[in-house]
Amino acid sequence: MDIPAYPDFRSLELGDKAFLDPLLIRLQPRISEFTFANLYLFRKAHLYRLCLVGDSPVVLGSGYGGEEYFLPPLDGDIVKALDALLGDGRLLYGADESFVERYLQGRERTEITEDRDSFDYLYLRRELAELPGNRFHKKRNRVRYFTGRHRHAVEPYSEKYLGGSLKLLEEWRRVRAGIESASLLREADASEEALSLAGLLGLQGLVVLVEGEVKAFVLGEKLNETTSVCQFEKADPFLEGLYQFADSEYCRLCFTDCEYVNREQDLGEPNLRRSKLSYHPVELVKKFRVRRAGQQLVG
Repeated sequence: MDIPAYPDFRSLELGDKAFLDPLLIRLQPRISEFTFANLYLFRKAHLYRLCLVGDSPVVLGSGYGGEEYFLPPLDGDIVKALDALLGDGRLLYGADESFVERYLQGRERTEITEDRDSFDYLYLRRELAELPGNRFHKKRNRVRYFTGRHRHAVEPYSEKYLGGSLKLLEEWRRVRAGIESASLLREADASEEALSLAGLLGLQGLVVLVEGEVKAFVLGEKLNETTSVCQFEKADPFLEGLYQFADSEYCRLCFTDCEYVNREQDLGEPNLRRSKLSYHPVELVKKFRVRRAGQQLVG
């Protein structure tokens, strides 16, 4: 695998899956960014690039505001890689609590800041599948509203449903043109590629058919041995209760060997935060931004 030595780098490529997958499996990550599919599908949105810092493979990125950052080094001499990158004025993004405790706690001239907008929402998969008790009665009512009014079917996602899913995504874009944030529109672009490359990337999920047409799709993958991550979900906004139904069915039918499902971050979007909190997460997986104190950031 031809990976340039830092400070050179190259764009992330589909062929990097064979190299990165074993590292990520060994890492057993808790943060949603650390799957190959996520890195590859958001390579344009975040300008993800790959390099070697010493013997450590590192993914470099760029925030929506233009700041240059790097994700936690994946292997090798991690302390040496951190010294080099932080010393060059790069921001470390996506460090979880265990990474901070192991590699960053007590380091001199190091600023460590919680990044609340990037915390991942972790749920019990069975709870989202069954929606039990009083806490979820509003969600159950919405599911019943949908199922009681529409002839529907749930099918595993496959290439058979690519055309219908892309049509739904295009309608989603049309309805939301001019009202969604740049980050959510970039997520829609990643969704389009995810639908086309699901088989190659190892994504699994389902579609909800209403009167034979795709009206919702959900895609995800395994994050670690106990957790799946739900990465892409779109539904017809005019079918009340469909989002809640698709959520529940995904958790009921997909990755049933996992105890938890990670539903990623809210990016500071107020409506998205309210929605994610309303499903009663069992944990917010903290992420931290780290920089060298007094250092001018790149970007």
